[in-house]
Amino acid sequence: MTITQLKYVLSVAEHQNFTIAAEYSFVTQPTLSMQIQKLEDELNVKIFNRSKKPIELTVIGQKIVNQAKVIVNESNRILDIVHQQKGFVGGEFTLGIIPTVMPTLLPMFLQNFTKKYPKVKLIIEELTTEEIIRKLSDSHIDAALAATPLENEAIIERPLYYEPFVGLIPENHRLYNQKKITSEELEMEDILLLEDGHCFKDSVINLCRTHKIDNKMGFQLASGSFDTLIKLSKEGLGMTLLPYLHTLDLNDIDKNHLREFTDPTPAREVSLIYHKSQLKMQLIEALKKTIDGVVRGAISFSDVKIISPLPRK
Repeated sequence: MTITQLKYVLSVAEHQNFTIAAEYSFVTQPTLSMQIQKLEDELNVKIFNRSKKPIELTVIGQKIVNQAKVIVNESNRILDIVHQQKGFVGGEFTLGIIPTVMPTLLPMFLQNFTKKYPKVKLIIEELTTEEIIRKLSDSHIDAALAATPLENEAIIERPLYYEPFVGLIPENHRLYNQKKITSEELEMEDILLLEDGHCFKDSVINLCRTHKIDNKMGFQLASGSFDTLIKLSKEGLGMTLLPYLHTLDLNDIDKNHLREFTDPTPAREVSLIYHKSQLKMQLIEALKKTIDGVVRGAISFSDVKIISPLPRK
């Protein structure tokens, strides 16, 4: 039994296809199949039910995969232990970022980080919070930037900044003439929201204390883009809420439609998160230090009320 064989098994279990698994493992399909067959012969069991389409794990195969994940993850950490001992900041590091943070935060720190740590190969993936939690648990990513708290005991959260919510209100809206707005004045039926899967949408829903079923707008919208929400709001189809950093690049005309909240300002907590078993702490600290350095000047709000991205119980 070899680590390579176990990696091939995990790849087939993930992709449920030998050909695709071979492509992701950078080997030929016959080589991958032969190695898995050798492992099955050695153990005298069938790991996969090849008669099923897509391929399925057998009962014993599922148990083998569960243990293989532990073995492969621990073997991968040997190099991390060496790097940690030497204080080396380098190597491959995979970072997940939620879609509502990616376009504003990434440009602020990426160039600084890559220049300061040229030996780091930073791989960035745009992922939903659910995908991030799953990939952190499976060791498919090393860390992530996400809205917190997540209330997951296996994940460590290192808060980076608190980003206020800002209202974007069209001229025909009942709140347009107010200098500041309050969360009590918000009504779900006239707020344009992001599509399901975005934690910012969940935070907005948590901010609004009433969930009214009546839809006065006459349409339903599922958009993954703040830009779309801004354009629809400007057409008078409803107000929307934006993260503070997303408002900085608006033109002067659009900024006239922005309304801040009264104190304490509702805000989201954005954190650097990673699994509690993570060993690449030099890279974690380097990333946090870099981001701290760039957001300190951009986000200076202190009197805030954190709105959770999770449903309130």
